[in-house]
Amino acid sequence: MTTGILSAMAQEQAGLGERLDEVRIERYAGREFHVGRWHGREVVLALSRIGKVAAATTAAALIERFGVSRIVFTGVAGGLHPSVRVGDTVVGTEFVQHDMDASPIFPRHEVPLYGRSRFPADAELTGWLAQAAQAVLDDSDLIDETTRQRFGLLQPQRLHHGLIASGDRFVSGAAESAALRASLPEAMAVEMEAAAVAQVCFDHGLAFAAVRNISDRADDTAHVDFDAYIQEVAGIQARALIAALLPLLPP
Repeated sequence: MTTGILSAMAQEQAGLGERLDEVRIERYAGREFHVGRWHGREVVLALSRIGKVAAATTAAALIERFGVSRIVFTGVAGGLHPSVRVGDTVVGTEFVQHDMDASPIFPRHEVPLYGRSRFPADAELTGWLAQAAQAVLDDSDLIDETTRQRFGLLQPQRLHHGLIASGDRFVSGAAESAALRASLPEAMAVEMEAAAVAQVCFDHGLAFAAVRNISDRADDTAHVDFDAYIQEVAGIQARALIAALLPLLPP
């Protein structure tokens, strides 16, 4: 079985390509796909780029061009739920497009002609992903204390499971964040890609799972040291997570 691993930005996959054996780079649909083996597993790495359309295009390419059997998405997100803190990790159990609104023809958030607003994660793949994520959070040596203090990371960093909301907007204001919590009170995090990939995988009958490191609270502080956080915290944890996940997957 071939595993497709997606992230939106290069910093979130920095160093992963070098870990592949027998690697080759293929260019398709304006994207680079790194194809190889890691821990004896067939792997295809790709950047989805940012936003739902770009992510859906990349997911479709992984399925139709490279024949992946499952897709895992890693990256950062803004925290929505009151229990989610900066530095925590959210493993998605289902995904919704928070900006989907074809009302009054269809209920708000419902994807037209699907009869549903939410697309589920694959339970088995999500279980392995959560196991790997917890192992990363338990590794107290992965992020040094100076970096933890710089970004205000509280210990222990916690693992959450739940709804992830996606939309074509970087949510960075307190008012918008509050509005999202009002409309989707159970949503744990907000980002820009996972719900689109979940829909593509649903269409093709493929297993999908996604994990997000919380870089901010999706409010007026969301822009602070964003690039530095990805490089010094989220990117390091994402690489460790993939390294922990792959040995758990059936070959």
